[in-house]
Amino acid sequence: MSDEVLRTLREFLPEENVLENEDMDVHTTFRVGGPARVMLLINDREQLIRTVGYLRQIGQEFFLLGNGSNLLVSDRGYNGIVIRLTGEFANISVEDERIRCGAASQLSLVARTAADHSLTGMEFATGIPGSVGGAMVMNAGAFGGDMSMITESVEILSETGEILTLDNETMEFGYRTSVIKGSPFIVMGVTFRLARGDRDEIMTLINEIAEKRRSKQPLEYPSAGSTFKRPEGYFAGKLIMDAGLRGFSIGGARVSDKHCGFVINQGYASAADVYDVICQVQERVKEKFGVDLEREVILLGDF
Repeated sequence: MSDEVLRTLREFLPEENVLENEDMDVHTTFRVGGPARVMLLINDREQLIRTVGYLRQIGQEFFLLGNGSNLLVSDRGYNGIVIRLTGEFANISVEDERIRCGAASQLSLVARTAADHSLTGMEFATGIPGSVGGAMVMNAGAFGGDMSMITESVEILSETGEILTLDNETMEFGYRTSVIKGSPFIVMGVTFRLARGDRDEIMTLINEIAEKRRSKQPLEYPSAGSTFKRPEGYFAGKLIMDAGLRGFSIGGARVSDKHCGFVINQGYASAADVYDVICQVQERVKEKFGVDLEREVILLGDF
């Protein structure tokens, strides 16, 4: 990356928002990974439009980072630009039965805000560690609910620099996918449509879901949540367990004993350890059951 590109980026953004060789292990829930060559912290729409427009004009690729809860970064890092939205993109507001929030707002915090305002329908999201923007890309869900059930509209920045609003149908939500996934669209904000409810009943359900998570998931270890998508007709965790891989480990990475669908960092894993465990699990399940396990986790950098 040339000095000229960096100089131009510093014209669009405050000096402190252009970070060089930023360690990515602090920006992912796996807590592994080497540095990004450049990380850009973008506070508002004007900064986003100008910065992304410039990068696209010069043909410079970039990676848009959410909460890092579904991401594995190579130990060698990423020799490119990572963009992280902050500032106004973390705002949350409530109007009647709608919640409007920026793409950088934390999904769990939005769900708690809904509960505080006696709005029901979002309880399932209280334990999901991702950002709202990332949740739109993946149609995040848990415990019988997902984003398709509560999303009214999504504001995006198009490849041509237009700000567009996509309704629920246009989002083409599917299992862990949406029209955003694989597209050049950047999620800027989301409007959720919920319903009035009883706050005590909402909090009871939230607490029940939280207890289920604590009892069934290895929340005490760094991970990216469910490592694999659910294969049609199967459960990934059961396939992994039946393949004899409960507790399987390489270096500091391990298939969780509590929930075999999770690959965890025992505290001293490298990204290579995590990747190797994932690959071994895929190979063994394929050999034993003929089922292809597809990663939910996104890879960034060279593995």
